[in-house]
Amino acid sequence: MDKETVLQKIQEVGLVAVVRATSAEQAKRITDACIEGGVAAIEMTFTVPSADKVISEVANIYSPDQIILGAGTVMDAETARIAILAGAQYIVSPYFDLATAKLCNRYRVPYMPGVMTIKETVEAMEAGCDIIKLFPGDTMGPKMIKAIHGPIPQAKFMPTGGVDANNVGEWIKAGAVAVGAGSCLTGGAKTGDYESITKIGKQFIENIKAARAAK
Repeated sequence: MDKETVLQKIQEVGLVAVVRATSAEQAKRITDACIEGGVAAIEMTFTVPSADKVISEVANIYSPDQIILGAGTVMDAETARIAILAGAQYIVSPYFDLATAKLCNRYRVPYMPGVMTIKETVEAMEAGCDIIKLFPGDTMGPKMIKAIHGPIPQAKFMPTGGVDANNVGEWIKAGAVAVGAGSCLTGGAKTGDYESITKIGKQFIENIKAARAAK
């Protein structure tokens, strides 16, 4: 799947599930539950044990039509390359790293780094980042997107942190092209309640669609 298609699919879904788990098996079960709920964009974080192997296994289970599989908590270019070789279709970092941006550009893989300021946003865009991860979102709120869009209307943001099914509409209306959701979506895995993940995922998707229709 080429870079443009991956970016388009992420924006169409509007929600990236940030998967953190204590085991490979738990990570795969979270992924299954998310996909059942219509959340096709999965960010497998490198805090998951043997994350590269999990990415490879998931990539072999689901077809590109079923899943948009990325790697998260990627701290450097070396880890990004490992993730890409394992099957990751996009890379997400908690901060902007130029070496990672260059590597992802070399292989035409979307790179979504975390930023908190206008300066970081512009630096990431100049390095070829098409979607910027606004992180942590709960420290800034939806108004931050509107503020940045004043001078930089072409910036595309995916807020992560503090986004839940109840407030996702506010983020979408503020201009987010997608959102990232972690524990508020996948928290049920801690008690084995994977059905709640599917249910919350459906709520997220419904609320995103409603917010887009109301814009």
